[in-house]
Formats: sequence, structure tokens, C-alpha cells
Amino acid sequence: MDSPRTAAGRSPVQLAAFVVGAVFVLVGVLGFIPGVTTNYDEMGFAGHQSGALLLNVFQVSILHNIVHLLFGIAGILLSRTWSGARAFLIGGGVVYLLLWIYGMLVAHDSPANFVPLNAADNWLHLVLAVGMIALGLLLSRRRATTTR
Repeated sequence: MDSPRTAAGRSPVQLAAFVVGAVFVLVGVLGFIPGVTTNYDEMGFAGHQSGALLLNVFQVSILHNIVHLLFGIAGILLSRTWSGARAFLIGGGVVYLLLWIYGMLVAHDSPANFVPLNAADNWLHLVLAVGMIALGLLLSRRRATTTR
């Protein structure tokens, strides 16, 4: 065996990808629950006009919630293999890094803000980017060093 396994038979990088994926699915579902999402009646399909706020902080739309659901499902599916899990964490982290840059460059009231994003979303995206890339790199180091 070239990488450590958890009790569930997953390597640490696979477990991390599974947990991150599951959290994204949960966030996607919570975005559709009135009360957890404030101003629910103001939720738009996409765009900065959506007034809905997940946990009264993060601006969401129907599209935003669907993206969270699909991203989470991808993470869960990719966690089935070591290479898929690593690719999800690092690749997903890069996507969130690009999304953070996009969010920092685009005015929040601009039509280009189609996701929609607010300042809280932007900083969360940076934290997600750093965290996911770090998990992907750090938790996959052992296999990379033992297969040489």
C-alpha cells in the first residue's frame, strides 16, 4: 500500500475531498432554505440583484446554490480515487483563487457580477482556495514520496 488509509479505507486526501464535497452540498442545500437564507423572497436566478443572503452574510442566487451543489457532488465522486481527490482539492482551490481575483476586480453592482459575489464571498473564496490547495498538496505528499 503506497498511502495511509483511514478506518473507512480512504487515504487522507480522499477523506478531505469527501468532507469538502459534502460541505459544499450542504451549503448548496442550505441556500434554498428560507430562514437559513435571509431575504429568500429576493433570491434571483443569477446576478448581483439577488438580495438573498446565506447565513445573513453571503450573497446567493439560484445559480450560486446550484454551483455549490454540483461542485460538492463532484468532490464526493472524485474522492473515490486518490488522484481524483487530489485533483479536486488542488484544481478546485485554483478555481476559487481565480474566483477571488474575479470578485476583487468586478464591481459588486456590475452586470459582470453574475454569480453574485459580495465582500464576504470574496474573502471566503480566498480562504477556500488556500485551504483546498494546502489540503491537496500536504495530504498527497506521502504517496508522491513513496512511489519513487
